[in-house]
Amino acid sequence: MKDTINRIRKFRNDRDWSQFHTPANLSKAISIEAGELLEEFLWNEENYDKEHVLEELADVMVYCIHMADSLGVELEEIINSKMDKNEKKYPVEKAKGNSKKYTQL
Repeated sequence: MKDTINRIRKFRNDRDWSQFHTPANLSKAISIEAGELLEEFLWNEENYDKEHVLEELADVMVYCIHMADSLGVELEEIINSKMDKNEKKYPVEKAKGNSKKYTQL
């Protein structure tokens, strides 16, 4: 994954786009790309275009990587921190096979 992240950074840096990658702009970009991903499933939950879904998913992930860079944080650290919290909120013995929110477990 590190090689992929470095490739994403090089792509951005070669084009001098860091200047546009503010947290606010990146938040908007993530939301827009997530909306495009969601749109693929609108009225079409089973017969979606998988190639398009994967492209939109990649767009969301690329912008998330840029957001982490913009905030000066490491993705692995923030993901693991969030997973630690999720494991406490959703213990296996209460959450397994259950889709309820942690406040309702």
